Amino acid sequence: MENKEKVVVDDTEPPKHNYRGVKAMPFIIGNETFEKLGTIGTSSNLTVYLTTVFNLEKVSAATLVNIFNGSTNLAPLVGAFLSDAYFGRYKTLGFACISSLTGMFLIMLTAAISQLHPPHCGAGACVGPTPWQLMFLLVGFGFLVVGAGGIRPCNLAFGADQFNPETESGKKGINSFFNWYYFTFTFAMMVSLTAIVYVQSKNWPVGFAIPTCLMFLSCGLYFLGSRIYVKVRPQGSPVMGAIQVFVAASKKRSFKSPQNPQVSLFNHILPNSINSRLPHTDQFRFLDKAAIKTPEDRVNPNGSAADPWRLCSLQQVEEIKCVMRVIPVWASSIIYYMPMVQQQTYGVFQAVQSDKSINHFQVPAGSFVVFMFLALTIWIPIYDRILVPSLRRITGKEGGITQLQRMGVGIVLSVLSMLVSGLVEEKRRHLALTSPLPGATTARGGAVSSMSAFWLVPQLLLAGLAEAFNSIGQIEFYYKQFPENMRSIAGSFFFCGLAISSYLSTFLISVVHHTTANAATGNWLPEDLNKGRLDYFYFMIAVMGTLNFGYFLLCSTWYRYKGSFVNETTTLDLEMMNGTTKGSTEKHVV
Repeated sequence: MENKEKVVVDDTEPPKHNYRGVKAMPFIIGNETFEKLGTIGTSSNLTVYLTTVFNLEKVSAATLVNIFNGSTNLAPLVGAFLSDAYFGRYKTLGFACISSLTGMFLIMLTAAISQLHPPHCGAGACVGPTPWQLMFLLVGFGFLVVGAGGIRPCNLAFGADQFNPETESGKKGINSFFNWYYFTFTFAMMVSLTAIVYVQSKNWPVGFAIPTCLMFLSCGLYFLGSRIYVKVRPQGSPVMGAIQVFVAASKKRSFKSPQNPQVSLFNHILPNSINSRLPHTDQFRFLDKAAIKTPEDRVNPNGSAADPWRLCSLQQVEEIKCVMRVIPVWASSIIYYMPMVQQQTYGVFQAVQSDKSINHFQVPAGSFVVFMFLALTIWIPIYDRILVPSLRRITGKEGGITQLQRMGVGIVLSVLSMLVSGLVEEKRRHLALTSPLPGATTARGGAVSSMSAFWLVPQLLLAGLAEAFNSIGQIEFYYKQFPENMRSIAGSFFFCGLAISSYLSTFLISVVHHTTANAATGNWLPEDLNKGRLDYFYFMIAVMGTLNFGYFLLCSTWYRYKGSFVNETTTLDLEMMNGTTKGSTEKHVV
């Protein structure tokens, strides 16, 4: 059924902003840097804290850390919704910073007050935490989860809001901001994983007091820049708009799709919308029925639909298509993240049972993760300043290579990191069984391998390079492919993938631990890694990653970037979107 409907564009102009760009960056990136120093950096040492101070077993500690990491990465989905729909990014970030500060303070108390943690293990006897001690710790974790739910999806998008997307300098500023944002993030992580982790290994109360103070500085720095920020107002729930499209399309599922959707479908443009105008696309055409206007559908005087649950605009439909195209690609990130998750749990346990000494100086096991971020920190400036300009001259693409190509390279590197991890673990275990380090055992009596823990560096460097390609590529991909009014939700997609990967890792560890308990090869993941086969576990994840890469290639072939569709249409159709009129028929690349 076809009804010709002119595009209705409200004359109301979007609010004007005084973009400060680089001037606002010290406050935003400073807030992000201190927040990462105070919270995420500390989480890398939680496995050691839980096993040495709270006396948890390795599998229990890894499970709790994975659940905590998963929750902190899933919470941004809720925070993004509240930010985009009700509070805006500025208020959401402010509340989240205070919540993170509270969480860090409570965790510091668990280390500083002896009644809030169990006694230290002695003579092979270890007493676990009481329910109240564990509850107090979990409350601290809960505040950190709430803080992460607001900071992670909003900080990056809030920083990008400070640049004018309509100017050439603003566009370049946004592109560089993604890389340099991640650079400062990794720099903060490196400091945390060396200096702070070292202090924690010597004195846990002081080690947690330092990041708590840094989190306080993060809050102060954020509010200091309040006067110069561009504060984009929330425009209502974009999630509700998505639901309306599906409901309207369902109600009109019996209607025949129009032959020329660009002209015949209802296409009212919302006033003050910050979203870019989108042409009609052929994917997910069943959603087009939501924009079919029937005689029963009434229109308000301002041109909007009287019943948005029955009639949606073509623009609204295309915005939902943008999200739906991203989801299959996003799903590939779940398996991609699993090697990173293992490096921060079982990678640390590998270091615990390896020789960590350098000229009688003992490197804390939690500090070895720093090599992941060292690879990131070194590679990002090289990539941004040297490789991208060279690739840009060859490919003609603004980013040198496409975002999907960058993500694909990262997936391959993550698989390689697991293969190397398995080979190194095989060597570590062999030396631990044949020539252990004299006089060195773990708290629970496990032998320490004579292999230097620095043999773990190659697998960590590969994991870091994988993040430099895939993780940064993902952040840019979601930011640019989502509708502009859903950028907080776009930021949460990155962390949502991490969350599900952490939960999947927890499930996988539990399954492998129980199913291999009575296997001929022995338990793969026992308390003493020397009695297990962690290398088999790593190889299994590498196989999963290889299959995931094949899936990613299929998704990449199918995917079409927002605004890059080739359609047979008329110049008139496209010009109606932009408010001009001509009239010839040609093929357009929009």
